[in-house]
Amino acid sequence: MKTLWDNAGADAAIAHGRARGVGDDLALRTYSARLLGADPRLVLHGGGNTSVKTTATDLFGEEIEVLCVKGSGWDLATIEPAGHPAVRLAPLLRLRGLPALADEAMVNAQRQNLMDSAAPNPSVETLLHAFIPEKFIDHTHAVALLALANQPDAETLIGQLYGGRVACVPYVMPGFDLARRAAEIYDAHPGVEGLVLIHHGVFSFGATARQSYERMIDLVTVAETWLESRRAAAPLANSARGSSCAPVADVLPVLRGVLRAGAVVGEPTRWVLDHRADADVMQLVSDARLADWAGRGVATPDHVIRTKRHPLVLPAPTGDLVDWRAEAARALEYYVADYNAYFERQNARAGGGKRKLDPLPRVVVAPRLGLVGVGRNAGEAAIAADIAQSWAVTLLAAEAAGRFAPLGEADTFDMEYWSLELAKLGKAAERRLERHVVVITGGGGAIGAATARAFAAEGAQVAVLDANADAAAASARAAGAGALAVTCDVTDPAAVDAAFAKVCERFGGVDIVVSNAGSATTGMMARLTDAEFRASFDVNFFAHQSVAQAAVRILKAQGTGGALLFNVSKQALNPGENFGAYGAAKAALLALMRQYALEHGADGVRVNALNPDRIRSGLLTPEMIASRAASRGMDGETYMAGNLLRREVTAEDVAQAFVFAALMRGTTGGVITVDGGNVAAMVR
Repeated sequence: MKTLWDNAGADAAIAHGRARGVGDDLALRTYSARLLGADPRLVLHGGGNTSVKTTATDLFGEEIEVLCVKGSGWDLATIEPAGHPAVRLAPLLRLRGLPALADEAMVNAQRQNLMDSAAPNPSVETLLHAFIPEKFIDHTHAVALLALANQPDAETLIGQLYGGRVACVPYVMPGFDLARRAAEIYDAHPGVEGLVLIHHGVFSFGATARQSYERMIDLVTVAETWLESRRAAAPLANSARGSSCAPVADVLPVLRGVLRAGAVVGEPTRWVLDHRADADVMQLVSDARLADWAGRGVATPDHVIRTKRHPLVLPAPTGDLVDWRAEAARALEYYVADYNAYFERQNARAGGGKRKLDPLPRVVVAPRLGLVGVGRNAGEAAIAADIAQSWAVTLLAAEAAGRFAPLGEADTFDMEYWSLELAKLGKAAERRLERHVVVITGGGGAIGAATARAFAAEGAQVAVLDANADAAAASARAAGAGALAVTCDVTDPAAVDAAFAKVCERFGGVDIVVSNAGSATTGMMARLTDAEFRASFDVNFFAHQSVAQAAVRILKAQGTGGALLFNVSKQALNPGENFGAYGAAKAALLALMRQYALEHGADGVRVNALNPDRIRSGLLTPEMIASRAASRGMDGETYMAGNLLRREVTAEDVAQAFVFAALMRGTTGGVITVDGGNVAAMVR
């Protein structure tokens, strides 16, 4: 591991801080914290914490000693000075003299002594940072150190490797007791550069931000170097054998269906998935010891709330996925029963009163497939997958060095059901379409882009399909982080299948499809060439059939139901002069929608249509608006508002109607009018 410290970068951080009234200590604390957070070998997803002891001015103009420590909700990779709220140091130090301190009282005491009452809660390890009298303190869950800290003889091994540079702290759950125990061990080992918390992580400290940071890098490098030497001397065997894995795009929808079937009443039934198959992951899942390894536990208890204690181990998905589904369902049944038994045992030990979390896994592993993170959205699934990858690397390194021997289930349970740990998951209510994956064709156009934004705002994971790659990318960016852009010509069935495969590989499956792509062919029917007429049907009818076929295959594989939504335009009900090729195809599309509703209601697939009219878009261009308005003897604005409501209908109106249609649980085969009121286009 190499130091990333750069004097020019540090000076720039100081200058930036001074320009905003931030002291040099805090500016450098922010700078070096970001260096730590930038390396996933050290810190993952809000993990780790950092601090600096400095001074601040109170309301009376007096300088007082404060501890600026990482606040809840901040990630070291992107932390700002406000992410290290200042806490009065003297009252924190007095707490060390107490014989005991409950978690709630500890949190209350820390909040009472914040310099800014609006600041986030200080880290649960604030007292540890306070009780150790070093100016700068860094704490990470470095992979290499965890591979050492989870050895059966960890203290002996660490003592041999570091020769007194660090002291070891036996595992104690974070909070007051850990802070006091760590301080006692620090006091008994003057001059140490850091502390290794067995089964937990590593602390480094120093008189300057650079010294503390570079001590962390050096301590981790020592562990990395030793582990590499052990790995080279006794490499782990890779026992991968057998046939290749079924396509991931086929496997993940089946897995989503298995997870749904494994839920009980009151538990979530839809999950977003994140697949990983990096070299370390594939080495892990290819080993004959996979089931044993998976049953060992997490690399650090901080991760249990994201991944649960164990991943679900499934057989390799090869051959017939019907058989694999049955095997996976049985494995999940055993997993859930095991989790429930674990909860009952440990809840009784802990005195009862805990409310059981859902027992479904957050990580799934299988030979030849790799690992899969499971979450209510793509972000959560990615966090689970990232942590699982880190666990895989830690475990492999630990096994090469000796044996991976993490915490037992009692300590893990206490962490998983710790109120302060559960708070990390947040209390925000799920949005209406969270856990859903939405595919939007023609997603780069005005209606498609608005629809992508509307579904994203409801919490859905959005995939934007468009023949124009730049338009698809722009629409995905506008929909927000996590949206997927796929270049796809929907008139090519193979391209449609490939696009849906990409969506499944990215999110695990599909729940809602907005089949929106279209093009307007103008001209009188009697003068249209066969090529023009067929081209209109290719994009306005047959493309929708290809999209629907691809979607239904996935929806049926999942067994979770879903929604197919078609943009049939008002032309399907109220044809316009010189738009016959477009209107005829749209009328056929309306019939297609009804047929899908008829044939797939038993599969739980709801199929509905929208018939918008006069929407500014790539179909209804400014030039076309001007021409059609002039032919009616009116201006463009009057033409666009020519409906019963006397207001122009926008792409955003159509987008909200698509969302509404997706949420209608009891309607299929219906048509929703989005035209401001057009009597001729009303459904009869």
